[in-house]
Amino acid sequence: MCRSIKTLRPPVLPEEATEEDIRAAALQYVRKVSGFRAPAAHNREVFDRAVDAITEATAELLAGLEIRGQTATSRQAG
Repeated sequence: MCRSIKTLRPPVLPEEATEEDIRAAALQYVRKVSGFRAPAAHNREVFDRAVDAITEATAELLAGLEIRGQTATSRQAG
């Protein structure tokens, strides 16, 4: 596991994860899996699409998690 990817849900992260937090984690994941810190020009498009897809999937995951008996929706409303 990439140690620079932090947990983005309570209680580890006391506030809601921001879009910036989620994207940073996605970027670290793609860097780790691909082995590229910065891809060559011919790989940039696929690299960026992967970061976008993982950002979206991570946001969806965090929005749907139930933490301590509460859904993400009820946490935001309350």
